Amino acid sequence: MAVGITTEAKVGRVKPCAFIDLEQHNDERGNLSVVESEWTAGFPIRRVYYLHDPDPGSSRGGHAHRALEQLIIAVHGSFTITVDDGERRARYRLDDAGRGLYVGPMVWRDLSDFSEGAVALVLASLHYDEADYYRDYEEFLADARRPR
Repeated sequence: MAVGITTEAKVGRVKPCAFIDLEQHNDERGNLSVVESEWTAGFPIRRVYYLHDPDPGSSRGGHAHRALEQLIIAVHGSFTITVDDGERRARYRLDDAGRGLYVGPMVWRDLSDFSEGAVALVLASLHYDEADYYRDYEEFLADARRPR
């Protein structure tokens, strides 16, 4: 089955990917965006990391997680995330530090099209565990397309 790319598809058979608008506090001094674990992200945050200074032509990700949930925020610059659950695929452009993209379990993700100086902040539901990763797309597809 071919996977079509759209910006409107509900990708994520376990829990759909979705934009999450962050709580904002804005005044003449600037802007403050708030993320509060379960309230904002929808999951407890166990790990935080960020990608910074990527080569504009590079790509990151190229994997899926069995159980991990993430909230991904472009805190500086912009980039594109392509998500794929084995049946549907969608592209999201992240370019607003006041909005993040929720990516749940069993969703393949690729980050690309980084602007110069882009910074991607990733809030994750679990500590790093190599056993949670799918790094082979065909293995991911076999499991993702298995009947539930």
